[in-house]
Amino acid sequence: MDKILLMLQLQNTLNDATNGEKWVNGTTKNGKTINWKRCIYMESAEMIDSFSWKHWKSIHQEPDWDNMQIEVVDVWHFIMSLAIENYAQNMKGQIENLAIDISELSNFSKINKKSHHFSLQDEVIAKVENIMLLTLVKEKLNIDKLIEEFFDLVVMCGLDLETLYRLYVGKNILNQFRQDNGYKEGTYIKVWNGTEDNVIMKKIWEEDGDINPDILYKQLTKYYLALNKN
Repeated sequence: MDKILLMLQLQNTLNDATNGEKWVNGTTKNGKTINWKRCIYMESAEMIDSFSWKHWKSIHQEPDWDNMQIEVVDVWHFIMSLAIENYAQNMKGQIENLAIDISELSNFSKINKKSHHFSLQDEVIAKVENIMLLTLVKEKLNIDKLIEEFFDLVVMCGLDLETLYRLYVGKNILNQFRQDNGYKEGTYIKVWNGTEDNVIMKKIWEEDGDINPDILYKQLTKYYLALNKN
């Protein structure tokens, strides 16, 4: 449960910094409406492009599992945000209560086991579409079902709690880095010498298993400053 709680706390802190401390009410500090469900289904649609699903184009292309795993982590940002908002608006409890409830879900044990298995492309796409459907229905949101479906997806994409946590922390730091370097203003450069910053962040994590978030931020800064000098 500790890693779930830490990720929820990091997400809450990032949302406070990016959107203002009243973001759980559904608007940013600038008065912009927040729609986490839309974020989830739009980002989920991007997941599917990690596969050669088009019958008329690149039909023999191998799945891009590295990109898929990053997209899974992106969706996790939005699912956690939606869950925190849901608990706040429905007075279900604090982040600690949410973490306990998540750890007690029926399939939480699945992501607590090491996993490097990739499921069949069509099975993964079907699971992604299930997640999209849950956020598109007009009925009351079933947050537990949404998280359970997401945990199934985590395992199907060769991830587990440990790797999800590491990638999440890395992406959280990258998101902070983006915000600090003009992301909202549109001046941030996302592709660094032909490689997207997501991929560079993942590579830094993989090269040093003991790296901490502060050092990761400094490494990203070093890469970015070198880019801007070119």
